[in-house]
Amino acid sequence: MSAFSRSLLNNASRTVRQRSGVSCRALRPIALRTPSFVSTTPRAAVATPFSTMTSLRSAAPPASGNREYDPEIKDIASYIHNTPIDSELAFDTARWVFLDTLGCGLKALEFEQCRNILGPVVEGTVVPNGTKVPGTNYQLDPVLGAFNIGAMIRWLDFNDCWLAAEWGHPSDNLGAILATADWIARTNRAGGKLGNGKIPTVRDVLEAMIRAHEIQGCMALENSFNKVGLDHVVLVKLGSTAVVANMMGLNEEQTRAAVSQAWVDGQSMRTYRHSPNTMSRKSWAAGDACEKAVNLVLKVLKGEGGLPTVLSAPTWGFYDVNFGGKPFKFQRPYGSYVMENVLFKVSYPAEFHSQTAVEAAQRLNKKLKSMGKTAEDIDHVVNRTHEACIRIIDKQFKPMENFADRDHCVQYMVSTMFVFNRLEATDYPDDSEAATSALVESLRQRISCVEDPQFTKDYHDPEKRTISNALTVTLKDGTVLEEEVVEAPLGHRLRREEAKPEILAKYKRHLGPHFPAEHVDKLVALGQNAKELDGMDIDKYVDLYVKN
Repeated sequence: MSAFSRSLLNNASRTVRQRSGVSCRALRPIALRTPSFVSTTPRAAVATPFSTMTSLRSAAPPASGNREYDPEIKDIASYIHNTPIDSELAFDTARWVFLDTLGCGLKALEFEQCRNILGPVVEGTVVPNGTKVPGTNYQLDPVLGAFNIGAMIRWLDFNDCWLAAEWGHPSDNLGAILATADWIARTNRAGGKLGNGKIPTVRDVLEAMIRAHEIQGCMALENSFNKVGLDHVVLVKLGSTAVVANMMGLNEEQTRAAVSQAWVDGQSMRTYRHSPNTMSRKSWAAGDACEKAVNLVLKVLKGEGGLPTVLSAPTWGFYDVNFGGKPFKFQRPYGSYVMENVLFKVSYPAEFHSQTAVEAAQRLNKKLKSMGKTAEDIDHVVNRTHEACIRIIDKQFKPMENFADRDHCVQYMVSTMFVFNRLEATDYPDDSEAATSALVESLRQRISCVEDPQFTKDYHDPEKRTISNALTVTLKDGTVLEEEVVEAPLGHRLRREEAKPEILAKYKRHLGPHFPAEHVDKLVALGQNAKELDGMDIDKYVDLYVKN
């Protein structure tokens, strides 16, 4: 039985148990009162031998000799090995995601804090036939290469996005996918036999992206990891592990083993995304997940086994340890839905729940200008929004201590747009014009958020998936401007065609500081030629981004 089918069955079973009034939980022993005639004077302590062993459980089920893998794991492995991807819409979208994601990684190299964590562990190390890191001269082993590329991609919070019960950025998986594909290509070109000896093409990378997007996104639809304190990069590690296993030539049984290892691996806590611990780790957490994924697959490739019931095992499984004892729920089987519906960050390098709020502020600036008014004339602003925005980035009075605070504060981003009529990556560092502006800080604390239940409902609706924000500005003279509502950001599926020219312009802007104009034009033209791009060997394509 698939996990998707079991999810439906579990819901029905819970309904039956509730109606019958029968509980499936083990009965607790009845607490007995101590009779009044029994002395309660404590006895002298009796020494007992120290033990690191947990309390024995007499009802613990015996382990069977031949255990089946949890259906959630079997479904992923089956999807990877047995489900063809035949959606040209998914492949077309994947090409745009591919270019956009590489561009985001190159943009991150302009920031010293990002550059400082990249490169080999031992300075000067060059790995023969290793992964090449775009925009640099590094050539690394695939594990460290996955970290480098993954960290670059995610650093500025400017790559694609998926919003559901769990949030995330599926193109983070490209860190593991590209590092592995490039390493395989270079190794096999030198006579190796990785991944059955094949030299992967860009088309192979696009297919791997579609599958990784699908695994991460479908898991996120109904399962909230943030509500139990875990970071969404657990799903990057999951998706990357599954597709990299296939790329390296693992069979379906080995892929199950690798996926099970991803679940048992330690999961990142979300604390680095929230006050009082917000810090730059959130920018390289996806790189860390990519690194772990490739490392786990390599271990299975060398003979390491799996943990069949890593999710469902009583007491020690993921569900009991990390998920409140609840099994995962699934809305749909795996296909290509997520890539077809993924969100692009086109206009602003900002946490995605704020995108429509920033766009609304930019529209309102035009109204203010026509009235002869500026941000200095604003008394206060009310943002009617969805629940996820409030939970993640509503930080009206929280001090802005660093870059990570600012790019995850809707008030700071909206205030910066009102004051400077822009929001760029350079507006987040401590010494930036926006971060040191007294007006930005003052206005930030006068922007409040209120939840609109309908906006929250639309956010979770599979047919809409809108990320709505609506700003109402009150001026100091008492004038109240008409509310500005933006439901779907420019990168939304509903505005995809409108967004494509902007996505391409964004990619070109990110290439500019790294390569001569002639080479930039070559890369942009290649990105628009689907047939030529798809057919290129991935190592030859990566070479176009490498600096000597």
